[in-house]
Formats: sequence, C-alpha cells, structure tokens
Amino acid sequence: MKKPNTQPLSLRVPEPSGRPGDTPDFSHLKLDAPGAVERPEVSTAPFDMRDHAFRLVRVLDDDGKAVGPWNPKLDAETLRKGLKAMILTRAFDDRMHRAHRQGKTSFYMKCTGEEAIAVAQGMILNREDMGFPTYRQQGLLIARGYPLATMMNQIYSNAEDPIKGRQLPIMYSAKDYGFFTISGNLGTQVPQAVGWAMASAYKGDDKIAITWIGDGATAEGDFHNALTFAAVYRAPVILNIVNNQWAISSFQGIAGGLETTFASKAIGYGLPALRVDGNDFLAVWAATQWAEERARTNQGATVIELFTYRGAPHSTSDDPSRYRPGDEHEKWPLGDPIMRLKQHLIALGEWSDEQQEAAEKDAVEQVRAAGKESEAIGTLGQSRPSVKTMFEEVYATEDWRITEQRREVGV
Repeated sequence: MKKPNTQPLSLRVPEPSGRPGDTPDFSHLKLDAPGAVERPEVSTAPFDMRDHAFRLVRVLDDDGKAVGPWNPKLDAETLRKGLKAMILTRAFDDRMHRAHRQGKTSFYMKCTGEEAIAVAQGMILNREDMGFPTYRQQGLLIARGYPLATMMNQIYSNAEDPIKGRQLPIMYSAKDYGFFTISGNLGTQVPQAVGWAMASAYKGDDKIAITWIGDGATAEGDFHNALTFAAVYRAPVILNIVNNQWAISSFQGIAGGLETTFASKAIGYGLPALRVDGNDFLAVWAATQWAEERARTNQGATVIELFTYRGAPHSTSDDPSRYRPGDEHEKWPLGDPIMRLKQHLIALGEWSDEQQEAAEKDAVEQVRAAGKESEAIGTLGQSRPSVKTMFEEVYATEDWRITEQRREVGV
C-alpha cells in the first residue's frame, strides 16, 4: 500500500552568506588559531590524521610572526624571493586586465588573493616535476622566471604566440618549466596528473606531479576518478583543491562546501588530507613540503585544500558585483597574501616599507618592459601566427589530406 508523505517534498538550494548590497559575513567560518594544528609525521596513516581534513594549518599570526609546528623556518632570501614573485604576479595581472579593457586581448583571468599558492609551490618543487595547473597558476611560471613577454605573446595571440593560436590566451604550456598545457575542460588536469605520476613511478623515475583544481570543479567526475587511481596505485602526486569561495558565479556551497570541507573528500578514498590557509605563504610552503616528502618516499598522494578567496572577477567576462557584496574581498578574515608576507619579513627585520615600494615599482617596470617588447610584435588582430602552422605538428608524417588542405590554402 502506497504511503503518502506527511509533508510535501522540497529541495534545498544552497545560498551564500551575502549577496550584493549585504554586509560581508564570515562568522560561519571555523578558523584554527595560527600554530594550533599539530604536524603529523609524514608516514602517518590517513586514518590517523582524519582531523586534519577539518582543521586549518596556519603559521603566520596577526603580528606577522611564524608560530607552531608547521613553521618551515625559511631563510630571509627565500622569503624575499617569494614576496617579489607574488608582487610581480599581481603587477602582471593588473596590466593584462587593463590590456583587455583596451581591446588588446580577447580574454584574461587574474589570480588576485591567490598568489601565495602557485608561487610557494612553484618554488618548492623541481622544474623537472610536472605541474598540471588551472588558469590561476600563472605565479608558477613567474616564480620560475618564465619570460613575461612570451606569456604576453600568447595573451595577445600575436605572431610569436608560443602556442601558435591553438589555445585561449591564458592557457599556457611550458614543459621546460614544469607547466603542462592547461585544458579548458574542467577537471581534466587531475586524472592527467595522476596518470603522469603513475607513469613516472612505473618507469622508476624520481619525478612527481602536482595539480590544482577549483572548488567548483571537484563536482566533476574526473576529480573522483583521479582520486581512486591515486589511492589504489599510491601515485606520487600532490592534489590541490583551491577553495577560493567562488566558481564562475556560484559559491562553493553549490559544489558541496556547506556539507563538509573539500579536504575531507580525500577520506573516502583512503588518502591523507590537509586543509591549509592559502593566504599564508609559510603554511602553503610547509604543507606542500610535507606532501612532497610523502610522494618522493613512495607513500602516495596527498590532497591539500587551500582555503583562500578569489579577489578579482572570475575572468574578464565576469562581473562579481552581480552576485556578491562589493567589499567582501576586503573583509576576508585571512587577509592578503602579499601584505602578510611583507609583515612577516618586516617583523624579522629583513624588509621595510621602502623596500616594498621599490619592489612594487620594479615589478611594474618589468611588466611595462615586457609589454613594450610584446606589443611591438602586435596585439590582438595586429599580427597572428602564420596560417601554415595550423597544418604543422598534427601528424609525425604528413597525411595526404593535410597535404591537400595546404595546397588548397596555398601554404
């Protein structure tokens, strides 16, 4: 006999804590105090460190001091290098965003507020290790000294575009810099990274892989397939979830962020998980170092949730004022990664406001010089890769159809 429901069924549609016009409210966040989370041994079984998927690894306190067991105790020169790379990344972003508004490029995506993630991790790992990034890890290339003008050539889609017009402007590819070609399809980079890491281990090589995915893209099947393979085969890979609170225009609750932490998704796969303050350069460094050691000693993959905030629009096609409070980024309780590392260096007596100002001016000049070099070749529509390049690098030996098509085009 069919039993009627006692009340009508309904669906819950998650809503963020604030919409345009609201006062930003982060009171629902549970943030551990700096230094409060213990650092387990790298050999700790995932079952015995499940709490780390719900805690938040932090090193820098409100006074800029490094505290607690996760303090990586970096030397001042390394800290200054990291700070300058973050400053340069932000200066590059600002100029390229303006270039879009000037009609010089068709598209751009900034990483404002997330610079500590790619910069710290790019500095830790070797360039021979392979990174499988999203479109917000430009700091990985910049921290490793990739030519800014070459990045701009791709952004402008000009005649010297290293991708020859085959990718969106910000989807870089640089094997020599440990930067695998960015995919426009959400989530595909994660199984690619796991597969690359498995191949490295299968060959008995010594290189590991690292990948990044946004909070929204964790809802893609590719993410979960990759975690299964990473766990079963103990692939030497670091799996980063960049929880920057917002996908394109939907907040992280749509992907399950209100039900649990994104780091806790690792538990069901038997993987160790760390949840880390993504705006704390030292915390990002320490957690990555922990995961790197685990991967290099054949103990398998680690999932790291990097808790941060997307300060800029999702892309130049996005207007965040339509879906969140305008000043929400300014009220983010974990602050700005550049200012926090600056404060730490000043507290150590290794930096000053004057040095900060000089570093910012130098970054602007570096970007300006690269811009002149690239724009001399051409911006969007002024120059483009040769038409003949569309027929190259398709087959190892040219197929007869390619030959015929080239003849028809006249190249």
